[in-house]
Amino acid sequence: MKLVVKDTLGKPQGELEVTFPLVEGMRGTQAVHDVVVAHLANRRRGTACTKTMGEVAGTGRKPWRQKGTGRARAGSFQSPLWRGGGVVFGPKPRDFSLKINAKTKRLALRKALTERLKAGDVIVVDELSLPNHKTRNFLNVLKTLEVRGTVLVVASPPDENLLLASRNIPFVEVTTGENLHTYDVLRPDTLLFTRAAFEKVQERLREED
Repeated sequence: MKLVVKDTLGKPQGELEVTFPLVEGMRGTQAVHDVVVAHLANRRRGTACTKTMGEVAGTGRKPWRQKGTGRARAGSFQSPLWRGGGVVFGPKPRDFSLKINAKTKRLALRKALTERLKAGDVIVVDELSLPNHKTRNFLNVLKTLEVRGTVLVVASPPDENLLLASRNIPFVEVTTGENLHTYDVLRPDTLLFTRAAFEKVQERLREED
């Protein structure tokens, strides 16, 4: 597979050969699922915490005598039935992290990128350096390249002006070829690579699984 490389004016600047092995058929689907689930799980802080009946503040005194008041029996101010009482089976701090081996991660990234390439959602530019950090100029570049919807810009390394110009655009995210993750590939409508960044990703994926 070959990709057309453009400049920031949308003019062709040659072609780029996709050298990493594409993943055909259903192979890698489960790997993508496992990697995404693990990624989202690893982002959870797991700090939610509620107090049990034994942890809430209060006295051990019985609220009122057992019989003769006309009210229901009560043995503790910390009862879960009472306002301010303990929580039954509430969340406690826990570790949600999951481990995925490197081979599965590589297969998942290859599968995700293969599908985006087949769908025509990948744009490669020769380089993406801006003359200044004005957001308007960067938006003009996206318009010239006919980028639609949300976009992930992958640059290695990202230009300083690019980082400044894109940081206040809600539908644009910037990452590097070294840090590109399967979840990043799946989320946006369009993937915008620089040639150097795409080559960096290919180096990571060139090994056959």
